Amino acid sequence: MKTKLKEKKPWIKRGPLKTFSFFLGLSAVIWVVVQYSKEYTEVIEFPILYTNLPKDKILVGNNPKTLDLRIRERGFHIAWNRVFPKNIAIDISDAIEEGNFLIYDLELQKTAILSQLNFDYEKVDLLQKNMKINFEQRAVKKVAVLSSIDLSFAIGYSALEEIKLQPDSIMLSGPANILDTLRTIKTKPLKISNISNDVRGKVKLETANLKAVALYQEEVNYFVRTEKFTEGKLEVPIKLLNVPEGTNVVIFPKEVVVFYQVSLKDFEKIEPSSFEVAVDFKNAKDSDGFLIAQILEKPNQVNNIRLNEKKIQFVIKR
Repeated sequence: MKTKLKEKKPWIKRGPLKTFSFFLGLSAVIWVVVQYSKEYTEVIEFPILYTNLPKDKILVGNNPKTLDLRIRERGFHIAWNRVFPKNIAIDISDAIEEGNFLIYDLELQKTAILSQLNFDYEKVDLLQKNMKINFEQRAVKKVAVLSSIDLSFAIGYSALEEIKLQPDSIMLSGPANILDTLRTIKTKPLKISNISNDVRGKVKLETANLKAVALYQEEVNYFVRTEKFTEGKLEVPIKLLNVPEGTNVVIFPKEVVVFYQVSLKDFEKIEPSSFEVAVDFKNAKDSDGFLIAQILEKPNQVNNIRLNEKKIQFVIKR
């Protein structure tokens, strides 16, 4: 006959074991909540970010990378800031220059620091009064800004004057040996087409070849006054300059037609006396009997000036 094996009974019944585990876990949670709800005093290290560094300075050496604060706060808050510390922005523009150091007064800036961390003022102590920041002075230079803006006007329209940039010069800082080679800085290329009204805007400066140079500003304003233009023409007498005394020189023609563009509102203001066209007898030696007419004076309101004839024949009478 087969004998039946008796099943072994568990030392602890499953029901009581589950209950025990539940209450053990619950107790642990309650303990953690109770402990972390208490107030503790701890020193926490926060990483630093330096901001608003003046353009004429550069940070060098081993400057502080963290700031230690003694904090009295609930455990949860302290634990969170230990695991996920916020970056503290140190505004260099608030520092005072002393020799080769920038001195940042932590006591004076405590409110600004704590506003970034969401701590009560009374619950935080600074472990140092100030922070020393090493820097080097950069060379500084002012250079002119040149326009790389390509303007194309609608038919019958033109600019009343040259494009204006504001400011027309900017400050640069950087290594002296690089700044010594710079006289100007250009705007980035910009094309504006079919213009029939005043144009204004902002344009970035070209910095592709200025890696080691800091710009005090990276864009400028531009402005172009635009007006409807018409073409005018006037007959203007030709002046003969630098004729030796006793020499009789005759030129042909004695007048030229000056073509020009002018705004409609200024059209009636332009007269033949507004222009001065001349030929210079000093250039007669190598001229083959011709002198080149040049416009010596013109009114500010006109542009795109041209002459119907530039080669003026001359004859010396004996």
